[in-house]
Amino acid sequence: MTRTIVASATREIIIGFDQPFCVIGERINPTGRKKLAAEMIAGNFDTVIRDALEQAACGATMLDVNAGVTSVNPNETEPGLLVQTLEIVQGLVDLPLSIDSSVTAAIEAALKVAKGRPLVNSVTGEEEKLEAILPLVKKYNVPVVAISNDETGISMDPDVRFAVAKKIVERCADFGIPAHDVVVDPLVMPIGALGDAGRQVFALLRRLREELKVNTTCGLSNISFGLPHRHGINAAFIPMVIGAGMTSAIMNPVRPQEMEAVRGANVLNGTDENCTNWIRTYKDYKPAEGGQAIAAPTQVNAPGEGNGNGGRRRGGREARMARG
Repeated sequence: MTRTIVASATREIIIGFDQPFCVIGERINPTGRKKLAAEMIAGNFDTVIRDALEQAACGATMLDVNAGVTSVNPNETEPGLLVQTLEIVQGLVDLPLSIDSSVTAAIEAALKVAKGRPLVNSVTGEEEKLEAILPLVKKYNVPVVAISNDETGISMDPDVRFAVAKKIVERCADFGIPAHDVVVDPLVMPIGALGDAGRQVFALLRRLREELKVNTTCGLSNISFGLPHRHGINAAFIPMVIGAGMTSAIMNPVRPQEMEAVRGANVLNGTDENCTNWIRTYKDYKPAEGGQAIAAPTQVNAPGEGNGNGGRRRGGREARMARG
């Protein structure tokens, strides 16, 4: 069974088909958040701190950390800022982190200071990116997110996206990186623009699981881009992609509706043994009149929750989807 191990200084998490779904918190990302970008540029990390603590409290398994505050000279601005942000976050929470950047120098700088075994987010099928990122992945012995697009862009044909994913897995093998350390992002398309986007990704996930035997992730909210009441679509999408074989997603753990869908899917998928986490989280939950909750779920990041062993920018990608 494919297992991808990520870790903080004190906690190990396993991403796998037989594990609880891995929720990678998306909030520490200034893409599309002008106020946060301005704060980070000014050296103010109050929002970063709040987002890190809130996502951990709400049940995130991991946290994505992105410091892409500007498209102007990112090779100069991003490495130092990503290191600073990463060090702050890993000093606050004991969750494994995902190092999210399209700047090779920033990824390398972050890997030098990261504790445990972070996830590198990401590499594409572009040969230039493969040659730049995979040596770092091998050197630091970390897993990597493989995004299924290449020099030709993002294909609307799921067979092409599968071929790109297969190419990346094979190139990783050339560098001595095993398939269990490759987490493929098959690229979820907006259902409002592409009516069969759901069926496409379900079929792709089954192929990635059965043929490449890799773990998978996605920018979850891409599916609902442009639609009203996006959280309802996201919540419906979660158990369906989990059923098709997806093992993690970059998403907002602060949204109760979506986290309920994750926890419910874990129960029904048999990865929440004896419904332990569900009971612990919702034992005091009482619906009020009109369906409004009068007691918020009691979230616990219990030792071992989410790992089953006891113990890229999302806004940027969403914007690329919209342009596509």
